[in-house]
Amino acid sequence: MLDATNRSGGTATAPPRAATTDLAVAVPTAAPALPAPVAATGVAARCARVLLSPWSRLSLLVVLLASAASTVLLLEPQRLLTDGWPPQLGGAAAVVAYAVAYGVCTVAFVPRPLLNIAAGALFGSQLGLGAALGGTVLGAGLAFCLGRALGQDALRPLLRGRWLKAADHQLSRHGFRSMLATRLFPGIPFAAANYCAAVSRMGLPPFLLATALGSIPNTAAYAVAGARASTPTSPAFLIALACIAVPGLVGAAVAWRKRHRLRGD
Repeated sequence: MLDATNRSGGTATAPPRAATTDLAVAVPTAAPALPAPVAATGVAARCARVLLSPWSRLSLLVVLLASAASTVLLLEPQRLLTDGWPPQLGGAAAVVAYAVAYGVCTVAFVPRPLLNIAAGALFGSQLGLGAALGGTVLGAGLAFCLGRALGQDALRPLLRGRWLKAADHQLSRHGFRSMLATRLFPGIPFAAANYCAAVSRMGLPPFLLATALGSIPNTAAYAVAGARASTPTSPAFLIALACIAVPGLVGAAVAWRKRHRLRGD
């Protein structure tokens, strides 16, 4: 009788098994939970992106430079001029040690003239020049690498002013001759030139070569002045003072005449 009613168009109820199957299909299932190692990897990746972001690296650079400057102040390197070099270090080892200390001190913003005079006073004109020049190149290279790795990505978007764009263009397009002129005619602080070159697109080899060649005259003058400081009326001392003063005056005059280029006129 039931089969006849269904065939004639009567109302029929779905079988219990079919209804259960439809209900099971309609109910959504929950997504499976990620394994713990996958979730940990995602958190580590996000933390790495934050720590390696441009501004995080720039903050690390500021902390490193501040720590280096504080350490130098605590060690009081100027005592070398009064107490002398440690007696256990002598000869080539003393020159190399001073060159390394010189490079670290320049990264910590210690003025190079003081370090150059100290090199001449401690080792004489020739060895003092070698130690000071080696420390100059080492310190410049350290500052350049730190600035390029930790500061370039954050600071390049900030180069918007005319003076900043002009300096960046000059260093990026004519890096060697621009840095050579900067070292020959002092006017821009040593540390500022290092970090400006690092933020620009200048390469490291031309930067180091220009620093080495351009720093020879000025470094030699200070080293000779330090070596002959005990005889300030000697011809060598007076010539050294002239070699220090004349490039500075020439550099100031050239910068004054070329100022309109930096202003974009």
